[in-house]
Amino acid sequence: MCALHHHCSRAAALAVAAACLVALSPTGARAAPDTEEWIALFNGRDLDGWIPKIAHHPVGENYANTFRVVDGLLTVSYDGYAEFDNQFGHLFYKEPFSHYRLRVEYRFIGEQAPKAPTWAIRNSGAMIHSQAPETMPPDQNFPISVEVQLLGGLSDGNPRPTANMCSPGTNIVYRGEFTETHCINSTSPTFDGDQWVVVEALVLGAERIVHYVNGVPVIEYTGPTYGGGAVSGHRPEMIRDGEPLTEGYISLQSESAPVQFRRVELLNLAGCTDPRAANYKSYLAASTPSTCRY
Repeated sequence: MCALHHHCSRAAALAVAAACLVALSPTGARAAPDTEEWIALFNGRDLDGWIPKIAHHPVGENYANTFRVVDGLLTVSYDGYAEFDNQFGHLFYKEPFSHYRLRVEYRFIGEQAPKAPTWAIRNSGAMIHSQAPETMPPDQNFPISVEVQLLGGLSDGNPRPTANMCSPGTNIVYRGEFTETHCINSTSPTFDGDQWVVVEALVLGAERIVHYVNGVPVIEYTGPTYGGGAVSGHRPEMIRDGEPLTEGYISLQSESAPVQFRRVELLNLAGCTDPRAANYKSYLAASTPSTCRY
């Protein structure tokens, strides 16, 4: 049916060729169902697609140019702060996700912001399953979420693992037991200095979350739900005690520690699971039939 005869007009030939491409494209796409399609959330040039929310400031205000791009690196800086004044900040990606792999590559740099809490030294994080930034009042300190906590070593010989779990306004199930413990340490090594570290989170809705450091799993938990403390300034109705967290926004912290990210990327694990579709992917963990293309 796709043969072109010599007596066809040019217009007819183009029409037949176009029809052939349409007919063949699903087969071509299905030929690589195992190829992972990672999305670069940070483009290396600017903060397009990202929304700042810094405590004591409205959504969208990037106070003192806290979040910026320097030499292709997403940089958190406090050179415009006279003092930190509990201005905890978060840079939100523009859309929510439910099932995915998030990968960030980060390093700590420079000195902590002036008059910041000592517990926040070389402390940052990537928030997952977060509330939307526009639902946060100006004075809210942290989004209701689950945190993949990023810590740097203090070069004092003491262990300080990274990719820990913290839970502002949430709770989890750890080792089979419900817990209200705010932070649980991972089994990762300590990273002193300004070395680059790759942290990944496998997020499967409310079923399972695993943190990895440089490709090695370091903590696993299940059943994230609303509840608990460690968040203030929020609207009380936003914490619906016991309700599962099945999806949400991703954000990067400004917690008084200067930090840089050279990679922020995501593999969406929710999509078309119908093998007959042109955009079928074999590795998906959740089905969204509306995304299928035939």
